[in-house]
Formats: sequence, C-alpha cells, structure tokens
Amino acid sequence: MKVLHTSDWHLGHTLYNYDRSEEQQAMLDQIARIVAERQPDLFLLCGDVYHTTQPTAATQQLFINALMRIREAAPAMRILLLAGNHDSATRHEIFRTAWEALGVTAIGLLNREAPPDHYIMELPGKGFVVGVPYVHERNLPEGFFQQLLDRVAERNLEQLPVILTAHTYVSGSDATGHADAEGETVGGIEGWNLSLFGSGYDYLALGHIHHAQWVRGSEGRARYCGSPLPVHFDECYPHSVSWVELDRQGDVPRVEEIELANPRPLITLPVSEAADWDSVKSLFQAFPDEQPGYIRLRVEVEDFLPPGAQMEAAAIVEGKACRFCLIQVQRKERAANEEGGRMFTTAEIQRLSPLDIASMYAKDKRIGFEEELVSLFKETLTLLQAEEREE
Repeated sequence: MKVLHTSDWHLGHTLYNYDRSEEQQAMLDQIARIVAERQPDLFLLCGDVYHTTQPTAATQQLFINALMRIREAAPAMRILLLAGNHDSATRHEIFRTAWEALGVTAIGLLNREAPPDHYIMELPGKGFVVGVPYVHERNLPEGFFQQLLDRVAERNLEQLPVILTAHTYVSGSDATGHADAEGETVGGIEGWNLSLFGSGYDYLALGHIHHAQWVRGSEGRARYCGSPLPVHFDECYPHSVSWVELDRQGDVPRVEEIELANPRPLITLPVSEAADWDSVKSLFQAFPDEQPGYIRLRVEVEDFLPPGAQMEAAAIVEGKACRFCLIQVQRKERAANEEGGRMFTTAEIQRLSPLDIASMYAKDKRIGFEEELVSLFKETLTLLQAEEREE
C-alpha cells in the first residue's frame, strides 16, 4: 500500500494580517503534482484543514478546488479527510455524503453510537485504514482504538497492512515552533500516552504537531508528517509531506519525507542571536530587494526599543519584495541582585508558562524550588485547568 500522509494545512491562516493564499496555493499545487507523479493508493489528510472553524468562502473554495484536483490526479486513489482541533467537525460531517460520491471519506465527529465499521476504510487487496477525528480524551470511550483495531483484525483475513490515524498530541513529541506549547499541552490538547492507541496497527498517521518526526517509543510505527507550510516564525525546520509504503501486516513502514518549497519563507534577522538595533537595521537594509519573504527582526535592548524603530523598519521595507511583520525584543540579562530585576514585555510574559514564571520568582526571592515543589505546582496547575474547562 502506497500512502501520502499530510496534515495541518491551516488554509485561511494570515500572518500579521498578511494574506497567505499565494503560498497556500503553491503548497497545494506541489501536493497535487506529487500525487500525479507517485499515484498513491491512499491520501491521508489528518486534520486542521482550515485555520479557523469558520473559514471564508474563498478559503473553502481553495480547499474544494485543491481536493478535486488531487482526486483527478489519481482516480483510483482513496482519500481520507479528518477534522482537527482547528476545524469545524460538523462542517466536515455535513459534506460527508457528497464527498463519498467523489471517493473522499470525511470524518468530522466521533459518534459513540456508530458501529466500529463506521471508522474503518478497506482498500481491497491493499489494506485497512482506521480514521479517527480530533476528540478530547475525556470524550473518548475506554479502549476505543483497541476496539477498532480488533474489528479490523476480524476482517483482515489476508493479513494486509493496517493504518491507524489520529489528530492529537502524543506526550514527549517535539513541539518546537508551536507558539501555544505549554508543558504537557500543545495547541490546547493535553498529551496522550502512546499506549492509548492500542496494538495491531502497522503505521499510526498523526496530525497536530508541525515538526515532522517519529514518535519516541513507537519503534518506527507512529509518525507526525508535520505541516507543509510554516504557521509561526519559530518553525525553523523543513516542511514536508510523508510518503509511506507498506507491503504486508507486521512490516515496518518505509517512509520518505518530501520537502515542499515556500515561495515566501518566514525569515528572522539576525538568524542566530539578537543584536542591537543599529546592527539589525543594517541587516534589514542589506536584505535583497527582490527576495520575497516575511521578516521578523530580533533586537536586543537594555530596557526599551529605540523610539521610531517601527517607523524606520516600515521605511526600509518600502520597495522590497519582502513583508515586514514585527520586531521581537529581547532584553539583556541582568544580574540577579541588580536593583529592579529583569523587565519583561507583555509579549514575553505571554510566551512564558506558569512554571517558568514561578521558577523565576523563586530564583529572584532565593526560594528553593526543588523537584518535590515543582511536582506539587504542576499538580495544582492541572487541577485549576480542569476546573476552568468544566466551568
């Protein structure tokens, strides 16, 4: 079975109010070309098709046109579309019947009353696919994944490959670049233990984490394909789709990352460490006029950014093909006993987790913040977050 595994398209995403439809169209064109060239048996889109639950009409049209083009590129291919936490589950369910007529299976909601076969797609002579959309763990019936895999085992008389899908955060995965990663929560999803998915699958196709990677402890069977287009500046790694091949049940999947090109990359100046405003300004002025991209400037300051820095940056970008987005301010570290302590911007505070803030407070006040106290703090924080969700 040949599979193209992708997820987290985030269609409709804007970057600092800049429209990104040009890049999104380029991404979709590349995916369609890959499908045409490689002719997969199965196309997996594992959630977060859209960036918001209420995409514009233009964004929806962009997706429909792309999916039809992908479908036409490989007429014998099956397509499985899952809802992610950014998507409207009901929107995917509403169009399920219409999509089925075109060889696309869309699963938006987890229906407790539906029989196991509702979530199972069979590709005759090729394999089985279990499609599970995004669902909060508290709404997941006990042993749900294993029940589905057991049902597949009953039907899989030819010992064909079995693929399981999900859109979630598996604990311990690398969430580098996610602006909303905090402890054991990424994008509002608490970490799941890998054991929750049961046993009996040959490949676990995951969506949600933007950094392509194998899940630790899965022995090369559970994988995030990553997003094909960066959403944040800190996603400083290649963006790709995953090509997966499986011959028979029990085989370890063979996977190839196919990197996609972004016509307007996200660029941080300086690339490595922040510098003073005059140095950063010179770098920005020297940036090639004809090179497209989104620009983030990283500036180190004693206290505050020089007055007029934003206006200077806006003036520099005039006549260039790039788009100026923001100045990221980093303050120089001060000695712990320096009067007044360290100052933070609102943006810096928002990026810190409660544990980070508590640790810095303890250090500033010379309070011992040992492992036992850290564990107690985490436990209290978990209880508070649970109470907030129930309100």
